[in-house]
Amino acid sequence: MSSLQAYQAELIERGMAVGALKFGTFTLKSGRISPYFFNAGLIADGAALDTLCSAYASTIAASLKAAAAGQPGIPEFDIIFGPAYKGIPFAACTALLLHREHGIDVGFAYDRKEAKDHGEGGVMVGAPVKGKRVLVLDDVATSGKAIRGAIDNVIREGGEVVGAVLLLDREEVGREGKSMLDEVEGLVGGAGRVSTILKMRHLMTWLGQHGKTEELKSMQIYRDEYGVKDA
Repeated sequence: MSSLQAYQAELIERGMAVGALKFGTFTLKSGRISPYFFNAGLIADGAALDTLCSAYASTIAASLKAAAAGQPGIPEFDIIFGPAYKGIPFAACTALLLHREHGIDVGFAYDRKEAKDHGEGGVMVGAPVKGKRVLVLDDVATSGKAIRGAIDNVIREGGEVVGAVLLLDREEVGREGKSMLDEVEGLVGGAGRVSTILKMRHLMTWLGQHGKTEELKSMQIYRDEYGVKDA
């Protein structure tokens, strides 16, 4: 089991308090029956948003520091990109907290689901990404479809995606037996350029620490069937 940082434990507990993180039986888009589910759309009050975006900011700052020391990590970037719709407040608040708590000044941008045909037009809003180094922010990664779409949008607008940060890596293999995280790292420049706040193993650690034996057993069964084997 993995050790938990204080901000990781706080995010798990805050997520459960607002109903964003649940343990039980849930059918995923993939058709898999999961023993847990994280709906980041329910991070919808000030305290929960503060907890989540503080965790994003801390994860990004630590990854930047690692990269600067020659270790795997996110390289320097200019803009955080938050895919519509859930990623919009997350990107904005994370940019604010990076500035206020870590002294890291970056812009933020997001997209629209449909192109605007008046005003400034287009699908992108916020800091221009053309010619900029962009960090994509995503919530829960299972198949990687959403983050691949975000990467495509940034590239289409002339930006260079240099990394990604995820709320939760479910640590599952895809339909072809390949790790989604490995695939995304390949899209953003290589190993170490995708950082995650939480992984499935962290949820399991928390369950074990709090005596949630039945939930932990269900998680282990699911991980044995669908988990990345070297995780």
